[in-house]
Amino acid sequence: MPRVVVIGAGVVGLAVAAALARRDREVIVCERRGGIAQETSSRNSGVLHAGLYYPQGSAKAVLCVEGRERLAHFLPRHGIAHRWIGKLIVACEAAELAELERIRANARACGAVPLADWTESEILKRFPAVRAAAGLWSAGSGIVDAHGLAQRLNGLAQARDAVVLCGRTVVAAEISPAGLRVGVATTGQLSMEWLQADAVVNAAGLGADAVAQLPGTDSNLPRQRWVKGCWFALRGRAPVDALVYPVPAPHLLGLGTHLTVDLAGHARFGPDTEPVTNCQDLQVDPRRAQAFAQAARRYLPRVQATDLQPDQAGIRAKLAVDHFADFHIARRAELPMPWIDLLGIESPGLTACLAIAERVAGLLT
Repeated sequence: MPRVVVIGAGVVGLAVAAALARRDREVIVCERRGGIAQETSSRNSGVLHAGLYYPQGSAKAVLCVEGRERLAHFLPRHGIAHRWIGKLIVACEAAELAELERIRANARACGAVPLADWTESEILKRFPAVRAAAGLWSAGSGIVDAHGLAQRLNGLAQARDAVVLCGRTVVAAEISPAGLRVGVATTGQLSMEWLQADAVVNAAGLGADAVAQLPGTDSNLPRQRWVKGCWFALRGRAPVDALVYPVPAPHLLGLGTHLTVDLAGHARFGPDTEPVTNCQDLQVDPRRAQAFAQAARRYLPRVQATDLQPDQAGIRAKLAVDHFADFHIARRAELPMPWIDLLGIESPGLTACLAIAERVAGLLT
């Protein structure tokens, strides 16, 4: 039975492990943290995206739409908490109406769940707290318990005899006539053990860059950049029971400061975008509440800085910080043994996880 070593036990790595174990591969997952889904997978908004923004034909667009459809069947079948609460994308002023139309046309071209046009009066009737010139309603957007999804994927993988090893950091890789092997260091121990493998899937998230360099080849791989995003929670009752996203400004690195609602009904704003060099810096500066409130007031005019409190921060791995960059999911052509790198798996990676897993499995056939 072919053995595949999957590096990383975030949502994507676990989805890959479950997909490969289902195909009767011997799967070993190595995760450097002490438990599963403790990095990007646990520090995000938990939003299920419909695939509205990404360029037609890109991996992000294709895998987001496919992944959303897969999750729509998977989540209820496995009892994972989620809600299709919908997303309202708002043009806060008339100058943004053209961008709203571009999003609608792009979503249609990508095959996303159809959007509904909402007028200013329709928005006010449905969400009295929101002020906007016009909007697009995405019924195909929602929220999910990301950790519950990770736990279920972990369970499905292990039910098919996959082995998930936490506290194990892959620190070396060798390819020789005898085959492929990876060196694994256990947290708190000085020694390293070697695991023989027939294939490797690098789903190491924030550490995927470093892992990609381990085989020692001259592959011209894209390089990841770390971008920090902070959230501020809104005190009291959520003003809406759906997601509200402003039309993204052209200069932004993300989708702007938007409002999300979690499964408990609590609202928060974020994330902002800050390129960083330290992926351990997860502090939220309370002094940034004023900037968050100012951004939120464009569509929720009653929000004040005193209504906000620091929530959480997360780091995402991007392949570009000033323009669109697609997922990099590819098998290394220069290596004699199958080695697949997953780089730049930021949003919509959570939504796309099952579709990404199927693509990776296809690369190993």
